[in-house]
Amino acid sequence: MTKIEQFVIDKVRSERIKNNLSQLDLASYLDVSPGFISAIESPKGRGKYNLNHINKLSKLFNCSPKDFLPLKHIEDGK
Repeated sequence: MTKIEQFVIDKVRSERIKNNLSQLDLASYLDVSPGFISAIESPKGRGKYNLNHINKLSKLFNCSPKDFLPLKHIEDGK
């Protein structure tokens, strides 16, 4: 998992919780399995959001897709 991918996951999780949505709610909205959201949010998970997910999430949370990205680049050191 890269730092930028983790940033996006953390941002989506934060918005999900802030809006009182369960993983099941989010999975239903994105038309994915609940296991997919669980795998994304799990520290050992390998799932990732793609740009289509981010676009749909921006509609759900009434924000810009760019709100799920950092303002500046993230160094991805090991």
